[in-house]
Amino acid sequence: MSPYQPTILVTGGAGYIGSHAALALKQAGYGVVVLDNLSYGHRELIEEVVKVELIVGDTSDRNLLDQLFVAHNIAAVMHFAAYIAVGESVKQPGDYYRNNVSSTLNLLEAMIAAGVNKFVFSSTCAVYGMPQEIPMTEQHPHNPLSPYAASKDMVERILADFDEAYGLKSVAFRYFNASGADPSGCLGEDHQPETHLIPLALLTALGKRENLYIFGTDYDTPDGTAVRDYIHVSDLADAHVLGLKYLLEGGESEVFNLGNGNGFSVREVIETAKQITELDIPVVEAQRRAGDAPILVGSSDKARRILGWNPQYPDLQRIIKDAWQWHQQRHR
Repeated sequence: MSPYQPTILVTGGAGYIGSHAALALKQAGYGVVVLDNLSYGHRELIEEVVKVELIVGDTSDRNLLDQLFVAHNIAAVMHFAAYIAVGESVKQPGDYYRNNVSSTLNLLEAMIAAGVNKFVFSSTCAVYGMPQEIPMTEQHPHNPLSPYAASKDMVERILADFDEAYGLKSVAFRYFNASGADPSGCLGEDHQPETHLIPLALLTALGKRENLYIFGTDYDTPDGTAVRDYIHVSDLADAHVLGLKYLLEGGESEVFNLGNGNGFSVREVIETAKQITELDIPVVEAQRRAGDAPILVGSSDKARRILGWNPQYPDLQRIIKDAWQWHQQRHR
């Protein structure tokens, strides 16, 4: 880094991926300010673990944003402040469009007013809908199947329009299944309620849940359960730092998949979790959920080629081992 260390605003930075990104930014030498309304984020992770400034507030508050940009000389924004539960988005679409789209638009307009034109966006592979090809590339057609996915797709369109109109440069990362925890054990996944397979399996192993549901055992996959692409959260965080660097060095707006390029079935994840925890994980087999694809695996060749991204923790055993270390100290 040069002697000048730009300050980055991380919205939703007290959440799962945001807190890991904030830590990676700090370790890379950037100044970091976290904005989080703490509806899902965890204050202590920012104040006691990452140890950067936390501003409690919402991206819907334009006055707060205007003050924040002036007071902190922000060079770029990383945006993680979104609702993420697919099922909830179907039942409460207004909340998702209001928070994920309207509040993001408010943030972007505040950035333009403050002369800040670098934006790293947390998007999702859910914008693609049912896969037409495996692995899925960034050219895959978009067919979002939920309000959550549609909200992310809308923001990607807004970003393209803001680049055209205002020269705002953005990197949008379409994640596959973010998983694991910081290898130090100091940060990890703690959603309320939890909906992701790996933490649900580990919470079941810890006895915090009676059993783990497998939704669908009759897919056209090797063992009949759905196959997903799991990516270590620390590798995701590293990609965000590389995306930021790319923008700060004059890069044009881009979208990138972030995944491992290989998939693991639900049963493989459960068996690996049993091996690592050395504990039983009782399962209940249930019907498929509407909208679940048999296989979701992404190609991240573009991120590797353009950003120089090289995941350090690609194997499932390491992802679950790091998650287990976190869950043991967080929930026992």
